[in-house]
Amino acid sequence: MQLWSDSFKNDGAIPAKFAFCKMDPKAHVALSDNKNPHLGWRDLPSGVKSLALICHDSDAPSQGDDVNQLEREIPADLPRVDFFHWTLVDLPPDMLAIAEGEFCDGVRARGKPGPETLRGARQGINDYTNWFASDQDMSGDYYGYDGPCPPWNDSIVHRYAFTLYALDLAHVPVEGAFTAQQALAAMAGHILAQASITGSYTLSPQLAPQN
Repeated sequence: MQLWSDSFKNDGAIPAKFAFCKMDPKAHVALSDNKNPHLGWRDLPSGVKSLALICHDSDAPSQGDDVNQLEREIPADLPRVDFFHWTLVDLPPDMLAIAEGEFCDGVRARGKPGPETLRGARQGINDYTNWFASDQDMSGDYYGYDGPCPPWNDSIVHRYAFTLYALDLAHVPVEGAFTAQQALAAMAGHILAQASITGSYTLSPQLAPQN
């Protein structure tokens, strides 16, 4: 099974239009176009009944004390944790691609509705749901895709993995506002094949040449 994107190269930089935030010289960051990237695939295994897609940042800081704080930098040796940006399940097995901006085009305060979405699929909530929980202007359930917005004062470039799963299930047994972790647990033992690609993104001016 092969997975690729016309929006960015594997192990290459993700363009800002696919991010939640972009660099701003005055305010450090500004909201970006927040389009989902194109993804295409081929060579699915026999017996596949549905597809699932998960995108996560494996470099999110495990502690938020220094995040986006002036005169401070998040150290490279700080332990990192996963931050999930997209969980999409029940995609039809005859589907061969997701178009740029098909499932997300723009930032929506308080999140997008769900779980039902295009093509008969369902989307889980992403980790912006918890991130904005205490923000009166932004709190809500963030279903579907919301792109990169790593801390602007981080000392490392963040990596974003998009993983496609071919399943022997027509319907992943999760309901309501499900998370990526819940979807992965429900998919366990039902994955026929999987493929991943990874892109990088940074909001740090010092690391900008890699973006």
